[in-house]
Amino acid sequence: MRFSASAAGQPAWTLTGDADGRWPLLLTSPHSGRHYPPALLAASRLPLSQLRRCEDAFVDALLEGISGVPVLAATHARSWLDLNRRADELDPAMFDAPLAVPVAATERVAAGLGVIPRLAGHGLDIYARALPANEAAARLARLHAPWHAEISRILHAAHAGHGAALLIDCHSMPSPSGPRPPQIVLGDCHGTSAHPAIVQAIEDHFAQAGWRVARNVPYAGGYTTHHHGQPGAGIHAVQIEIDRALYLDGHRLTLHAGASKVRTAMTALVQQLLADWPRLIGQPRPGQLWAQAAE
Repeated sequence: MRFSASAAGQPAWTLTGDADGRWPLLLTSPHSGRHYPPALLAASRLPLSQLRRCEDAFVDALLEGISGVPVLAATHARSWLDLNRRADELDPAMFDAPLAVPVAATERVAAGLGVIPRLAGHGLDIYARALPANEAAARLARLHAPWHAEISRILHAAHAGHGAALLIDCHSMPSPSGPRPPQIVLGDCHGTSAHPAIVQAIEDHFAQAGWRVARNVPYAGGYTTHHHGQPGAGIHAVQIEIDRALYLDGHRLTLHAGASKVRTAMTALVQQLLADWPRLIGQPRPGQLWAQAAE
């Protein structure tokens, strides 16, 4: 396991596997970080137990069976900085002075869920007082920019080695409501961030595992999928949302027995995508190249 350069004494992420282009896949877990900086705990009006309700708890643990293929997992808590938001999704009202970085008023910012969140689980305010204005630029520089630069680096190395690359951005979700709600939601930005054959293969895999699968509703993909998914350039991105009830005791925030099935399914998904990769991106397998040359 490798670590990023330290951010205020704590690595910004962990990286396992080979990120040198030998694999066409990259998996990320941006919301499973469990490091709560002392500055956050000191400034928050909420206890740690409430702040942890923002996590996609232990999604990184669901990827531990994957070998070789790179897995990038954030270390810092989502309530400190949300890596799946645009860098300019900031709420100026949270700070004690004007910000020296770009700001965009989006629906997520208005809902308290910008790149530096205002709200935690159950709509509770995180902070007891305004934050120092320089805090926004500092968090973005230490965590957000390096994270997305690392994703780009790995994907471009994969593309150079294989002619195409796939980012699988892994998340978990509260159990959806309604009759027979989905247990897995795939987000491809409504068909714009990945080739349809790739998304179909992922959907088929989870359906064969016995789970109900939906696309883009209620989660179509966040900033990561939008930003990195460029199928026209051979870089594909799919967001996976996993129902937490499949693997997590939501009251204790501990893994239950179902986590083993989810972990096995994630490992098998990677193996299946690797086996089918030439077909999924419309390239013949090496053996087929020889056959075509002989025709």
